[in-house]
Amino acid sequence: MLTFEDCLALCDLTEEEIAAVAEHEHLPAMAALELANYIVHTDDGDLKLKKIIIDDIERAKSHGNVKHMHELQAVLKQFVLTHPKLQTLAEKK
Repeated sequence: MLTFEDCLALCDLTEEEIAAVAEHEHLPAMAALELANYIVHTDDGDLKLKKIIIDDIERAKSHGNVKHMHELQAVLKQFVLTHPKLQTLAEKK
């Protein structure tokens, strides 16, 4: 049987990015990993995952959870840095 760590090693995302999807979709970590891995491999998956992380940031901010907001901002920064398609889109604007 594959563990979460086994599946994470096969995924193009970090544990923190998966946690953001789990938070956004109210899913257990393994289900969020499966969903996020599927999404990231779709044509506009990078943009969808970026939006999920931004939604989580906005939710943390609206609830006054500044620490979590900063954690998610770091996740977003790393996500954008490691997904070149997002950098290319930003350069076009």
